Amino acid sequence: MERYTPEISDSIFWVGSKDWNRRMFDALIPLPDGTSYNAYLIKGSRGTALIDSVNPGFEGELLDKLRSLTDAEVLDYVIMNHAEPDHANAIKAVMDVSSEAKLVTTRKGARMAQVFYKIPEQRLVIVKDGDTLELGGRTLHFIEAPWLHWPETMFTYVEENKVLFPCDYFGAHTAAGFYDDEVENLIPVAKRYFGEIMMPFKGKGAQALERISGLDICMIAPSHGPIYRNPERILDMYRIWTAGETQEKAILVYASMWGATEKMIKAMAETLMSEGIQISYFNLLNSDIGDIARELVDSRAIVLGTPTVLGEMHPLAVYATHLVKILKPPLRYGAALSSYGWGGGAVRQLSEMLKPTKIEVVGAIEINGPASDEDFANIASLGKELAAKIRSSG
Repeated sequence: MERYTPEISDSIFWVGSKDWNRRMFDALIPLPDGTSYNAYLIKGSRGTALIDSVNPGFEGELLDKLRSLTDAEVLDYVIMNHAEPDHANAIKAVMDVSSEAKLVTTRKGARMAQVFYKIPEQRLVIVKDGDTLELGGRTLHFIEAPWLHWPETMFTYVEENKVLFPCDYFGAHTAAGFYDDEVENLIPVAKRYFGEIMMPFKGKGAQALERISGLDICMIAPSHGPIYRNPERILDMYRIWTAGETQEKAILVYASMWGATEKMIKAMAETLMSEGIQISYFNLLNSDIGDIARELVDSRAIVLGTPTVLGEMHPLAVYATHLVKILKPPLRYGAALSSYGWGGGAVRQLSEMLKPTKIEVVGAIEINGPASDEDFANIASLGKELAAKIRSSG
């Protein structure tokens, strides 16, 4: 079987895998368009190096691709930019075949390689920021990028080709296309990925952008999704997203059991729209959590709606609120809407959950039973107050 191993730049080949059928990542992130596990072979005049590897189950495909391009038994180096199994799992299989190959990684990465993949110490080459590795006409320059999104992460830059390999950073979960200009609506897909994975590390991401700002980058080859032969396209977006820039926009997220909370949320949505605020609207019963993460990237406010269930928030609303806490979006303002049948408590719990965040809760409305005309008037008043906050904090 002929394997697809395109030469993305002179002497640099893609040897990764497309996973069209995967629909969930980390038992958390939906993958409506599958994903890819990108790995790259670099051939110098004096040595060869594999950058990253593939997810469990794709080891054989990787080895076949390597054998189609070079003698896989005499590979010189394996570069581990990141130790997570979707990129590093096949390292042991490759190094078992290529018994003299050395694993190149950061000091923290070396420890992970020993723990997770049982790579012996004598086969490790530890590099630090600014170190280089010569392959003969191909110089690998290593850039430490901790917490993007694990502590051991680094980037690899090939100086002669001006290609940056940032592993998960700048990635996108999609199996579609090969280059960025081949994927329609790629930026929303990349934004979703940023929201799901990189948003909690915005500060570290901004630092990494500063560190690579002096590099002449002609191509960005991440380990998920399309390769950017138009690198400024994604660099421009990451400058905005890591800076936490927001729009005059609110995200409305809710659960509703008998429709009372949903009516409250709809009334809030109409008020915000009438005030010129852009909204995104999600019923947690049937919403993709990845879409919610995408919209959190540049929303300035959030409205959370939940009924009371046995004195507490609806479990779906608890889940959503917890995600807001751990994803650390640049939200500035919040509001809570809740209804209950025989006893309240959801708003109290929601307020407690949001305390550790920097979100200013502008107001909360908790009602018994269906909303009355007076309740809807109060919702409209709160919506106008929230809209004024959103507009005044650009």
